[in-house]
Amino acid sequence: MKTIHVSVVTPDGPVYEDDVEMVSVKAKSGELGILPGHIPLVAPLEISAARLKKGGKTQYIAVSGGFLEVRPDNVTILAQAAERAEDIDVLRAKAAKERAERRLQSQQDDIDFNRAELALKRALNRLSVAEMK
Repeated sequence: MKTIHVSVVTPDGPVYEDDVEMVSVKAKSGELGILPGHIPLVAPLEISAARLKKGGKTQYIAVSGGFLEVRPDNVTILAQAAERAEDIDVLRAKAAKERAERRLQSQQDDIDFNRAELALKRALNRLSVAEMK
């Protein structure tokens, strides 16, 4: 079966690199499925799970936004943060979720609600991906 090379990269370095049969991600414009030979494309990503299918198995990576670049034989995901399902610290993600929920429930004027909402989305995404492993 044909494959496409996938690289998931963050400012801290590479998170994932392998040849897969299909990549599924959630872009700002909607769900994208990428197969080998896909037309070139650049798209901003949502906070979501990237699904990488290889040999009948699916691997999951929690992606905190970023960009997707597709070439016919290569997919690159550039993300501010990304974690493989097996690398997610569930206790840390739960603590981040609780912290973000407390901030959102707070009535203080100095709270940046947009930032707290994004932190909550990232934590929920990490917890969701951790359950998929």
